[in-house]
Amino acid sequence: MKKIAVIVAGGTGVRMGTELPKQFLLLKNKPLLYYTIDTFLKTYEDLDIVLVLPEAYTDMGQEIIDAYFDKDRVRLTIGGATRFESVKNGLQLIEEEAIIFVHDAVRCLVSSGLIRRCYEQAVETGSAIPVVPSSDSVRLLTEDGSDALERDKIVLVQTPQVFHSKILIPAFSIGQKEKFTDEASVVEAFGMKVSLVEGEKNNIKITHPLDLAVAAQLLT
Repeated sequence: MKKIAVIVAGGTGVRMGTELPKQFLLLKNKPLLYYTIDTFLKTYEDLDIVLVLPEAYTDMGQEIIDAYFDKDRVRLTIGGATRFESVKNGLQLIEEEAIIFVHDAVRCLVSSGLIRRCYEQAVETGSAIPVVPSSDSVRLLTEDGSDALERDKIVLVQTPQVFHSKILIPAFSIGQKEKFTDEASVVEAFGMKVSLVEGEKNNIKITHPLDLAVAAQLLT
């Protein structure tokens, strides 16, 4: 079955404290975005990418594609004001039945093993959501203060979140809600169950300057 990765790089990187969006910051002399695209394309030779970028940075994204990759395997589209809108814009370019990966561009340390594991689970069950256990104690904020939660019952969600197109594309036809922080929440709101798979601790999301330093060490 066709494999398509929607790589979402629509953010502006406010928390990173830089004018340049974090997906374009250099890591070992290459943009973060390079590592993400490279891993997906090398994992499956029959996988294509839909890259979702802020409108002001599509030219920069195209330069990265032209410099490093087979441009026939990567298509560009413009992101929206929210993650939901950005993913929806990417999905609009998919017209064939496929297994669809949705991945944060700034999770640039994603491994081929995790990509394959998610794909195999999605083929079997229709979805695959990578998660890792929480290593910290967690609390739920309430009107009266906060309540402790059982850490053993808490998992942290990663990407790629992977779905059969017959599940994901119809799910994004529903109206956007503030609670939609990822694709799993959209699919669940559509009335479908999702399957969890084991994620990876190294599959970090580059959000703050410290994350960039950690990623450099992990690549080394």
